[in-house]
Amino acid sequence: MNGQDPLTVAITKQRDGFTLTARGARHKVRVLPAHVAPYAAHLIEKVPPDLSKFLIAPMPGLLVRLDVAEGDRVEAGQALAVVEAMKMENILRAEKSGTVAAVQAQAGDSLAVDQVILELE
Repeated sequence: MNGQDPLTVAITKQRDGFTLTARGARHKVRVLPAHVAPYAAHLIEKVPPDLSKFLIAPMPGLLVRLDVAEGDRVEAGQALAVVEAMKMENILRAEKSGTVAAVQAQAGDSLAVDQVILELE
């Protein structure tokens, strides 16, 4: 191959194109219709909100236990709450260290998916 090593590329289809992964690097490739492509440079990319300071219910269920209260100091990996869904208890843990700023739900509450349980500072 002209003295060069072969290159292996993993291709993953995305909504608006592909993601190419090779040699540990990821590259996004957008594939747009010809009549849309000239306008793509003018589109504003929506930045997702920072939800890292919230403990959010990952599924609908019952808040069985809340292990912290407002003002408590928590460490990364510490159990914060237990949610029961489909007869299974799921322990929700802190992703980062911080202090509990506000508690939005109480034990016994029915939670909807993406409902805020508590907020960290």
